[in-house]
Amino acid sequence: MLIWRSPADVPPDWGRSAVAIGVFDGMHAGHRAVVGRTRDAAARTGARSVVISFDPHPVTVVRPEVGLLMLTSVAHRAELLEPLGVDALLVLHFTRALSQLSPEQFVEQILVDALHASTVVVGANFRFGHKAAGDVALLRREGERHDFTVDAVELLVGPAAGDGQPVSSTLLRGLIADGDVAAAAEALGRPHQVDGPVVRGEGRGRGLGFPTANVDASPAMAIPADGVYAGWLVRADGTRLPAAISIGTNPTFDGTQRTVEAYALDVDIDLYDETVAIEFVERLRGMVRFASVDELIEQMTQDVVDSRRILTAAPA
Repeated sequence: MLIWRSPADVPPDWGRSAVAIGVFDGMHAGHRAVVGRTRDAAARTGARSVVISFDPHPVTVVRPEVGLLMLTSVAHRAELLEPLGVDALLVLHFTRALSQLSPEQFVEQILVDALHASTVVVGANFRFGHKAAGDVALLRREGERHDFTVDAVELLVGPAAGDGQPVSSTLLRGLIADGDVAAAAEALGRPHQVDGPVVRGEGRGRGLGFPTANVDASPAMAIPADGVYAGWLVRADGTRLPAAISIGTNPTFDGTQRTVEAYALDVDIDLYDETVAIEFVERLRGMVRFASVDELIEQMTQDVVDSRRILTAAPA
């Protein structure tokens, strides 16, 4: 899969494209449906499939006060797209200037001039252009002018949306903020993950018999609610290690800094400065302030037992 960072990177002889547009943050089931329809349209018409994503998320530029948290980095999005058979990913750097483009200008400059779109695939609630003035109806009118068709994919209602809400990045951010990583995994089709370099912490885990990898996760990423989770620690070489994961401020020791720490079961390895990913499978419990270190160690021992049981039933 080719990755372009600007419309100028598209080769002049690229030809016609079937294009999917969206942020695709999370690459959840709904996103995969849009990408699948795009790939099918490309195969049917002899075009090449292109996914347009944005970095940073448009909301962080036009409404920074919202404090939107991301489900996936651009690099992770690209990794998730690769096996779906897409020919190219165009990552548009979202700026104030890009946000000022009218829907018609976006169509002409990106879809027509750069990608020579023959088909454009979007979600049914798609909005685009300055002040989100463009919608699917406007896109279809532009398609008639510029010789491309528009396929609007209905939003999916999945098992994570128990109250009938469509599966969306907004829904997923809520589930993750609540610590319901199991429901989030159902909608994503995989465990939610955060990644970052392993940095030196207080070293308390090793002293307690549970040496942990302290992961310096980006504050821009959606990190689950404080608590203890069963999950996987994924090394840079792809090795997946079952882990008990703690998120919080270590209240037993009067901590103030929120950390993400993973104890890899049954192994003691030096991971400092290595970039790892943490995948969350199931929440075991909330964060608790224990009356003594002995009580903490007893609970951590049980957390390891519970993590092993859960991960044995849900292998990597």
